[in-house]
Amino acid sequence: MGRYSAEVPGFDLSSTFRNLCRSSPWKWTTLRFEYLERPGTGASLVRAWLRRPGALRLETVDGQLLHSTTGINDSRDDMYVSATRRSWLLPAHLVTPVYDDAGLVRRRPEAAYGEPSFGNGRLAAALDPVELAGNAPVPIEFPDTNRVFAESMCEVDHEGRPALEAIVTPSRTYVPSDPIHPLVHVGRTLLRIDIGTGVCVASQSLDGDSSGTGHWLKILGVDEYMLDDLFLAESMNLTDVRRHIPWDIGPAA
Repeated sequence: MGRYSAEVPGFDLSSTFRNLCRSSPWKWTTLRFEYLERPGTGASLVRAWLRRPGALRLETVDGQLLHSTTGINDSRDDMYVSATRRSWLLPAHLVTPVYDDAGLVRRRPEAAYGEPSFGNGRLAAALDPVELAGNAPVPIEFPDTNRVFAESMCEVDHEGRPALEAIVTPSRTYVPSDPIHPLVHVGRTLLRIDIGTGVCVASQSLDGDSSGTGHWLKILGVDEYMLDDLFLAESMNLTDVRRHIPWDIGPAA
């Protein structure tokens, strides 16, 4: 029996699924992964390094650079003026959500959410799949207002990591962050949410014209140290302090 099981009396697996979908911003700060959009998009496998809040590097499998963020050290001094309150919201990891008994996020606070992406919005939605659950539980009197309805939930192995799998259908309140590339299509969609990170590691439409559309994500490393130099288009030739630096000493030097 896995850590999340519908066989436990009184256990609500649907709530666990939704809370896991809200939890990504508080589960990791850096992620190294491989990403593939399913057939129909013409996309190929890419390797990615991501450091929150806004640093992303993408390469082909043979090491060719596809995308690298710039301006990751931009700051706002005391002369910065903004016309909107949103500009001053704190990053999610600096504010505290409401957790459930399992340590998953039941209610998300107001914060500066948003993941870096490339090509379309599906990658950003997969990294923080809150669109599947909303920021907070819906009123118990109106269960039909949940973003998606989930069934056939179980714990599975995804590329060597535990994930929660479900077949979901969208409700009338589901609004994808990218309408052209949603995580959930009309009809049924198979989803997998990584238990350790809250990332949507797989999606596949099962019905209609969109059948087969989706993505596949393999997590290679979580919360690894990543230098600024990794995310710049032009290297600053910074020293990677993780590597041994030899020192030549003695008469021969």
